[in-house]
Amino acid sequence: MLPGKNSAKNKARDSLWQRFPQSRLLVEASLWSADATRFGDEIKRLDVWADMYHMDVADGHFVPGFLFYADLVAALRPLTSRPFHVHLMTDNPCKHIADFVAAGADVISVQAENGPLVPPALEMIHQLNIAAGLVLGLDIPLETVQPWFKQVELVVLMGTPLGVKGLPPSEGIYARVGKMKELLAAAGMDKQVKVFVDGGIREETVPRLRSAGADGVVAGSLVFKSPDINRTFQWLHTL
Repeated sequence: MLPGKNSAKNKARDSLWQRFPQSRLLVEASLWSADATRFGDEIKRLDVWADMYHMDVADGHFVPGFLFYADLVAALRPLTSRPFHVHLMTDNPCKHIADFVAAGADVISVQAENGPLVPPALEMIHQLNIAAGLVLGLDIPLETVQPWFKQVELVVLMGTPLGVKGLPPSEGIYARVGKMKELLAAAGMDKQVKVFVDGGIREETVPRLRSAGADGVVAGSLVFKSPDINRTFQWLHTL
């Protein structure tokens, strides 16, 4: 164990969740759904409402295509004081963590599918004094991540396949949310670790996800393509 590991982890956890209301649904705005020619304007438009900004990183190997990179995150960092959540969909997350922390990430999540790379990645994130998250694809059994509960501040359950957007969520996602909350409660970690859902976030699915126990959602087109952004967020904040 590296010196200061637990203190760094506890500091990251406390400083992250103390920023937010505890009685309502939390909403991350996924910049993948923003107008890529106007990121600055898009952030300005949502900044009064969004709890965090979500940035997906793809290396062209773990999932098809390429998404956000560290220099872009650094360029956006001065535009808002809201936390940045970087989601690494990469073959080797340990290669990228330091760059994204330097760029201004407040939370970095890695995929459970990274297997043996997960523990060193989570440790590296905490040693760099930010919060750590774990993302589970649809096919990952929830019980397989129980050993890592005390190493994360956030669990993100994918509602759709990785690396794609615009699809409806798997019907099984609601039961997965409820089961994950049960597992966290059984481990005594349900107050410390939040459960978010990413993928298939729509008007008809968000209330069901919240009822199932979700603490937050990663919203893309629901917010960025909304005809009335104020009304959409006001509704989300009632959940």
